[in-house]
Amino acid sequence: MATLDPDGQLSHWLKVSKELQDAASVMAGDLVTLDIEPVDKEPEPEIPLNLQQALAATPATQSVGDDTTTIAGLDWIHWVISAKQSKTRAKRISDACNMLSSGKRRVCCFDPSGFYSKAFCAPQAAEC
Repeated sequence: MATLDPDGQLSHWLKVSKELQDAASVMAGDLVTLDIEPVDKEPEPEIPLNLQQALAATPATQSVGDDTTTIAGLDWIHWVISAKQSKTRAKRISDACNMLSSGKRRVCCFDPSGFYSKAFCAPQAAEC
């Protein structure tokens, strides 16, 4: 299963992993047809290791984190990883722990589409 990521243009893109390419016997540049359908339950997002460690070190975040929706959790992750500099990312991790510890369930003032912030983009063909 794969999930769609925001592309910063009010749409989404699909990352096709090497494992998925191998399973489908295709390569970058091949034309394929995909069946895309909604899932009954949104898959849990992959949490970056540094964020995992910070959350584990802040026990008060656990109960709030466990009660947040998968989409809200994904917004927190996107907010952290959209930081372009490691210093900003570290500050956002600290801020996220503080906000979650205080009971905040959603990150505010964050553009999850990346359209306004230009924080997200689909990779270009040369990056595939």
